[in-house]
Amino acid sequence: MEQGKYSVGLDIGTTKIVAIIGKENEYGKIEVLGIGKSKSLGVHRGVVNNITQTIKSIQQAVEEAEVNSGLKIGSVVVGIAGQHIRSLHHSDYITRVDSEEVINEDDLDKLCNQVYKLVMLPGEEIIHVLPQEYKVDGQAEIKQPIGMYGGRLEANFHVVVGQVSSIKNVGRCIKSAGLDLGNITLEPLASSDAVLSQEEKEAGVALIDIGGGTTDLAIFKDGIIRHTAVIPFGGGVITEDIKEGCSIIEKQAELLKIKFGSAWPGENKDNEIVSIPGLRGREPKEITLKNLSKIIHARVVEIIEQVYVEIKNYGHEEQKKKLIAGIVLTGGGSQLKHLKQLVEYITGMDTRIGYPNEHLAGDSDAEVASPLYATAVGLLMNAISNETKIKDDEMEPELLESEPVLAGHEEERTANLVAKRERKSVFDKWSEKLKDFLDNAE
Repeated sequence: MEQGKYSVGLDIGTTKIVAIIGKENEYGKIEVLGIGKSKSLGVHRGVVNNITQTIKSIQQAVEEAEVNSGLKIGSVVVGIAGQHIRSLHHSDYITRVDSEEVINEDDLDKLCNQVYKLVMLPGEEIIHVLPQEYKVDGQAEIKQPIGMYGGRLEANFHVVVGQVSSIKNVGRCIKSAGLDLGNITLEPLASSDAVLSQEEKEAGVALIDIGGGTTDLAIFKDGIIRHTAVIPFGGGVITEDIKEGCSIIEKQAELLKIKFGSAWPGENKDNEIVSIPGLRGREPKEITLKNLSKIIHARVVEIIEQVYVEIKNYGHEEQKKKLIAGIVLTGGGSQLKHLKQLVEYITGMDTRIGYPNEHLAGDSDAEVASPLYATAVGLLMNAISNETKIKDDEMEPELLESEPVLAGHEEERTANLVAKRERKSVFDKWSEKLKDFLDNAE
């Protein structure tokens, strides 16, 4: 298969690194051609803390995906998350020279670029500027101001901030693993592409992605991302608690959590016991499932309550900001038994588990449709949409040039041609900006 016919998503997580190769079929669904995963050794709470080990883990996952698919991986779309990510809200405005001229893409760019110049804390960098609503001459709640007239263009922005060093380390790992960095995307955004429907984003929904090291939150309302947060706890902390509480090794704690763990302590009877083999001929340990679920319950409640504080900070209780579609849980941690019921009990919001299977072709491996791979599938979708965008940009001039032109409309056609060539989403500009400062880090 020729290069360019397939795309690659790379999810660098705290517990695992996943490389996923795929392409879009004729029905617009994603066909997974190969998947490779390895244990993530150099990442702690979403942040690279050992570059050498992370490079090895990336190479291992990439090689496995190449063997499974029979394809060579060149460029990847990678996700970024971690406890260093935070978000804030900011309002800004520009005054236009001529209010009798229509507002165009350049005006929006000028306004966005102004936000990028905000002074952050030392060592921090603005990595994402997402416009919410615009105001034109005081007229509020405008979603798309292009084509309107006005002297003062104002907007509310959702600004995502991260540590420069953490972002550059991800870029260095990709390059040192012999790969090209195609794009960088925020992991909660990738997961949301994979598991949320457009209707849910319109109605208002909170996506909770419970990973190994962190729990990511993304809130959508009216089709726009409104709030993002990273809670520095995930499934790994639950495993750690089981290890300490039951005095067993980590591997056994993880197996116990997956096989017998429950987020609801009332579920198990007192006489349900699991026997754990002792180390090097020692006596086996007997652990009651009731005790196990109490340990899990205590930590899960803490994580959910922290996430719920963030949801309330967004203003979920106000009628205007009500999240009608409730909560969608995804990520490896969402597979914990009775977690959905516990989240509903704590928050009082409708909850479902998010699977990325809606976007996958019918004959896809059942394993890939697991919430565990939601971020990886979202990154692959991002890689495919980037490929499509590049192809569309290359084709558009020809399509436009072949259009019939009415007399006197030549200038209009030329303007359309230029606009189509130059039009880039805020997201693309953000990715380019990130890639630029990653290149400069070398």
